[in-house]
Amino acid sequence: MSSLRCRAVPLVVLSCLVLAGCSSSGSHAGGGAGGKNGASAAGPSGSAPAAGSVGEIPVGAGPQSTYTVQQQPPAGSCHYRHEKGEPLPDLKCTPGATSPAVTQANLAQTICRKGGYTKDIRPPVAVTGKEKKLNAASYGYTGSLGDAEYDHDISLQLGGDPNDARNLWVEPADPGHRPGGGINNKKDPVETKLHTAVCSGKVTLKAAQQAIATDWTTALSRLGLAAA
Repeated sequence: MSSLRCRAVPLVVLSCLVLAGCSSSGSHAGGGAGGKNGASAAGPSGSAPAAGSVGEIPVGAGPQSTYTVQQQPPAGSCHYRHEKGEPLPDLKCTPGATSPAVTQANLAQTICRKGGYTKDIRPPVAVTGKEKKLNAASYGYTGSLGDAEYDHDISLQLGGDPNDARNLWVEPADPGHRPGGGINNKKDPVETKLHTAVCSGKVTLKAAQQAIATDWTTALSRLGLAAA
């Protein structure tokens, strides 16, 4: 009797261990699936964006032989950000978009080529004029359209997409601008300095695109370039 009792206990324990092992295995499998999702979002092949960064920038259609008016975000759905009074686009509406026609490998044939690049790929005013009015409604902009620039978030000279709605926004004039005085903003000189830095090899194309899409007012300092 005593001998039977001693053998029964290990059998029960063994059964428990088997059940626990199955449970543990199931839990581990679920955790493994979750781990894969986590790795996909922030693993080595798709590293999580740095703090204050826009993350992976969308890629647009690139230059087109014929441009059409692009659908804009719903009226009132976009909201300007401001840094020291300077207007910045809404990162959800205007995260920027790059052109697949411009890469680090072909800079000399595209944005850095002598004679210029942007004039041949700009959409016509007949298209951008309509988009500008629609985008002004998206951002709730009620000022003079003559004082606002329909601006490429990532400029064409930095490989921005010419007519992707995610790369265009109605940029108000700088603080203190006299109404009716025309377009005036401090973003343009930043774009030019970044373009020079990219073409001289000081910074990569991707780094410049990332910096200006995140915050054009800090793009130069973020990359260790002279302040605008």
